[in-house]
Amino acid sequence: CETNILYFFPMTRGNRTLTPEEEEDSQQHHNNTKAFPVLSFNFEHVRKPFEISLWILLALLMKLGFHLIPRVSHIVPESCLLIVVGLLVGGVIKALDSDASDTNSSVPVLNTKLFFLYLLPPIILDAGYFLPIRHFTENLGTILMFAVVGTLWNAFFIGGMMYGVCQIEAAQLGDVDLLSCLLFGSIISAVDPVAVLAVFEEIHINELLYILVFGESLLNDAVTVVLYHLFEEFSHAGTVTITDAFLGVICFFVVSLGGVMIGLIYGIVGAFTSRFTLHSRVIEPLFVFLYSYMAYLSAEVFHLSGIMSLIACGVAMRPYVEANISHKSYTTIKYFMKMWSSVSETLIFIFLGVSTVAGPHVWNWTFVIFTVILCLVSRVLGVVGLTFIINKFRIVKLTKKDQFIVAYGGLRGAIAFSLGFLLTDTHMKTMFLTAIITVIFFTVFVQGMTIRPLVELLAVKKKKETKRSINEEIHTQFLDHLLTGIEDVCGHYGHHHWKDKLNRFNKTYVKKCLISGERSTEPQLISFYNKMELRQAMMLVESGSLAVLPSLTSMQNIQPRDTVKQRVIPSISKRREEEIRKMLRSNLQKTRQRLRSYSRHDLMMDPFEEDLSEVKFRKQRVEMGRRVRLTETHLNVHNSLSFKGMLHCFY
Repeated sequence: CETNILYFFPMTRGNRTLTPEEEEDSQQHHNNTKAFPVLSFNFEHVRKPFEISLWILLALLMKLGFHLIPRVSHIVPESCLLIVVGLLVGGVIKALDSDASDTNSSVPVLNTKLFFLYLLPPIILDAGYFLPIRHFTENLGTILMFAVVGTLWNAFFIGGMMYGVCQIEAAQLGDVDLLSCLLFGSIISAVDPVAVLAVFEEIHINELLYILVFGESLLNDAVTVVLYHLFEEFSHAGTVTITDAFLGVICFFVVSLGGVMIGLIYGIVGAFTSRFTLHSRVIEPLFVFLYSYMAYLSAEVFHLSGIMSLIACGVAMRPYVEANISHKSYTTIKYFMKMWSSVSETLIFIFLGVSTVAGPHVWNWTFVIFTVILCLVSRVLGVVGLTFIINKFRIVKLTKKDQFIVAYGGLRGAIAFSLGFLLTDTHMKTMFLTAIITVIFFTVFVQGMTIRPLVELLAVKKKKETKRSINEEIHTQFLDHLLTGIEDVCGHYGHHHWKDKLNRFNKTYVKKCLISGERSTEPQLISFYNKMELRQAMMLVESGSLAVLPSLTSMQNIQPRDTVKQRVIPSISKRREEEIRKMLRSNLQKTRQRLRSYSRHDLMMDPFEEDLSEVKFRKQRVEMGRRVRLTETHLNVHNSLSFKGMLHCFY
């Protein structure tokens, strides 16, 4: 009872007021006898990680529900449904938010820092690490034309035409100057890799069209970054000189090549680090992720192209890392990249819908409508004009159908939306963001939903899912060597010539430094065979057919390390090779050593072909034709006489 009295009436005890010392003692006694809290509530302590986890869970549930309804996924692209979900979620949050009218609304917004530093890198890393190198390098010239020249054309055409539209008095846009229009054109001109990936992977377009549009969306980042910073500086300065324009051109090479160099450095360091992870297999995937992310952040520090840095890092790292790490680590890297890129892509489209509801909008019908029209017109004119030039140098020409798909696949996405957020907070920024959102919605919804029916209507060739075989690999390498030899004979240092030089340099120097053990000297065919063997082994493990596994003796990380025998790669000396050649020439059919009589400037006559001159060949052909005609005449006379004899006997 005394405890309760002390708790509720701490200042009195009976009819006597407590002294300060007694009050302190009673308070201490109360603290010591306070009941233990069985249940408490403190949401602010975990609010941020709880909201992040809730958003990721919502994104995964939306993605799962989308693929459970095949009819919907066949008609509507996944990105469209995710944006609609974002619009609904944003509307609900804004309706429940009591402070929605204030600027400090609790509705989450897709800001620039969240997009560029956390959501975009996983998507670009997944695309760069698993980039089809062969298709990319074979069409690199075409991709660069679309990415550099095409983006410059779109930026200046849209910016210049929008400035002309702003001069119309009825549009009430007289305060928009030329540099602001060019800045807006540089933001809206770039094709977005996230939107292209979301749509093109669903329609399974063929490899050529996929790599053209997707490669353009990856490489136009450097042009977009340079133009954006260039026009932003010019708009603040107010004047543009020839020196500024010249420095802008230099800035493009610095941004693009600098990003590539940073990516290559981190990729080589990551590959070299993977040489020493033999006894620490668990941390192998972490090196791949951290080196790639550090390459992206290092490029962003110097305002270089982070996208190109990530692509270069992934491309440079993959072949050497896969030769060093275990197959389990490779599987972990593959699925972790796919998982995070899928989650990031889903969150981007949901946040895009939520930000559309949350942000203020300034709707100008003239500006918005002309922006959509000019984006379509500039894309069509740029693709058609550039293809006319490109087809003069390509062996496999781009047809009208290909041009239509490339032009129609120029989707805009969250990159343009995030660049718009970097603008200074003005009335013009809000109008630009409203127009950018409209273009994004038009390209994703209208073009994204109609591109699949158009592909089927035009009967555009689709991608064929096939597994590469040893036979295909052998013939592919044979054709590469053959084309390299043809280029050498013609004296033309083309794509295959430099590819062969790079392969020789890689085999002689780079592989020995970045790949550990015997695999540094392993031939390419044997390496490809080992990859196929490992893939088959993992399929057998997943299917439960373990009885066949002991026959695969050369698998890595499947059997214990002590039982694995070292692979012996046959090698012969130059002297032994020459002896074998002499034996073959003396005992087998004589082979013509054409390479010995070859000169780049003079094609000397082969001694085995002296008797087969063009004149003698023509004489022999004429003589053979005369003999054939003479034989046919004798046969006709003989048949005629035999027929007359038969008639005489009959009568």
